[in-house]
Amino acid sequence: MGNKNIKQFIQVVISLGIAVWIFWLLYKDIALDSLIDQVRSSNWSWIVLSIMISILGYFIRSWRWTLLIDTEEGQKVTLTRAYHALMVGYLVNMLIPRAGEVARCGVLTRTNGISIGYLIGTVIVERSVDLLCLVSVILLAFLVEKELFLNLADQLISIDSLGERILSNLPIAIGGVAVLALFLFFVFKRFRDHGIINKLQHFFREIFSGLKRIGTLANPAGFWISSILLWVIYFLTMYTIAFGIPSTANLSPGEVLLVMVMGSIGMVAPVQGGIGTFHALVAFILIQLGISEVDGKIFAAIIHGTQVILVLIAGLVSWLIMMKLPSHTEPKEA
Repeated sequence: MGNKNIKQFIQVVISLGIAVWIFWLLYKDIALDSLIDQVRSSNWSWIVLSIMISILGYFIRSWRWTLLIDTEEGQKVTLTRAYHALMVGYLVNMLIPRAGEVARCGVLTRTNGISIGYLIGTVIVERSVDLLCLVSVILLAFLVEKELFLNLADQLISIDSLGERILSNLPIAIGGVAVLALFLFFVFKRFRDHGIINKLQHFFREIFSGLKRIGTLANPAGFWISSILLWVIYFLTMYTIAFGIPSTANLSPGEVLLVMVMGSIGMVAPVQGGIGTFHALVAFILIQLGISEVDGKIFAAIIHGTQVILVLIAGLVSWLIMMKLPSHTEPKEA
């Protein structure tokens, strides 16, 4: 094993260790019986509906990806094949943060003969648009729940209130510091040998070039509509689960939007599947909305747990299907 592989292995172990540690800090004082009782008392019709909505979201994301893969190279990518590659990517992300993006491209390279560099370029465009949408949704959440944002900022600025909140939510506070430290570590590692300004310029150039590329697609309107639909799907997934759990059934659409934003930020953290970070941020905002700490943490565990189970099952099925397909070979010239 080379030095590079050793470093990557250490990074994976560290990120997984921090994720598990945050998760343990959050849930070590919650009795398993409480979680089981909450699961039993939940309305599973709503939870099953949320899972079905999530599956629809994966197909919409897959269709959006096919719109970007506009090349004469290799074999045309169908919706089902893009879906299976996408689910393999999500499965890999559960093990190694961010590796799923390369994995899904590698799967299509093997089965369809499209260069991995080209496919990674399409993923960069996707991620640029996703980031733009996330910022837009954060602004929307601020406009919808402005009073809550301002009250929260007011409380956090107060030193006395801040100290009380840190002590009363110590596991969440420690988890947040750990996530920030991990994020800063990755940023430092990436930028230590390069000028930060040059890297930022390169980052924004990638975003702008990606947005320009969308304008050249055969169906740019379909791309933008599907990008918006994805966030509607994310919202509906969380809203239906909120309906299914007694403690969150009375949350307003604006409050659920705020919870979704915090969960999305938690999923961006460089840890496996958002484990720990998602739970910490979702529980934190639910506590601010008046939900008890235990109920907030259990809500986060249920919604994240159902999505993890879905990804594990669908990802494994997709991996088996894609591995059975023959590798793409170029037709021989006569």
